[in-house]
Amino acid sequence: MNIPIVYEDDWLLVIDKPSGLVVIPTPKRESRTLTGILNEDLEKRGESYRLHPCHRLDRETSGLIIYAKGKSVQKKMMDEFRYKKVKKTYIAFVQGLLCQTQGEIRIPVEGLAAATRYKIIEKKRLFTVVEVNPLSGRTNQIRIHFKRIGHPLVGETRFAFRRDAVVKAKRVCLHAQSLEFIHPLTKKTIRVDTDLPADLGEFLKRHAI
Repeated sequence: MNIPIVYEDDWLLVIDKPSGLVVIPTPKRESRTLTGILNEDLEKRGESYRLHPCHRLDRETSGLIIYAKGKSVQKKMMDEFRYKKVKKTYIAFVQGLLCQTQGEIRIPVEGLAAATRYKIIEKKRLFTVVEVNPLSGRTNQIRIHFKRIGHPLVGETRFAFRRDAVVKAKRVCLHAQSLEFIHPLTKKTIRVDTDLPADLGEFLKRHAI
C-alpha cells in the first residue's frame, strides 16, 4: 500500500494513516493492520529493526501516527503522550452549526476527566468544520465529546444513530492533521503536518456551500 511517510530519522517514523486500517489487531484479529504492513515492508527490504506504534488512531480516522524504531524509543515516546507533552491537532466535520466560535468541552469519558478544545474553521449549510485539540487522551474522546454536546461527527455510526444524521458520509470525518512534540532523543521540537485526505477534500467540494 502507498502509505506516505511524513517524517523520519534514526529513531522515529511518522506516517499518514489512511482511513480503514487498524493500527494493531483488535479482538476481531484482523490479518491486515497498519503495523503489520509497515513491518512486512521492512522485512522485504532486509531491515533488522521493527516499528512499534507510540499511540493509536481508530480504524476510520485518518492522519498522523508516530512509530518508534525499537522498544526503548517507543517507551520514551509513549511517556511523552502519557505526560501530555504532545500537542495533537485534528480536523473534524460535525453535524449542525456550532454557536460558539471556540470552546472547551469538559465531560468525563468512562468516568475519567477529559477535555477537548475546539475552534471553528468554517461553517457549511448543515455542518461545521472545526480544528480540535484534545487536552487529554481518552479513547474515542473527540467522537464522544461532540456527540455529548449535540453535534456528533459527520459519518458517526458508533456513538450516534446513522438514521438521525442530517449529513451522511461513508466514514467518520476525523483527520489527525498535526503533531508537535519534543524529540525524546535529540530534545529538538518536532512539528509534522499533513493535508486533508482526498476523500474528505472531495466531501468538502460536494458541500461547497
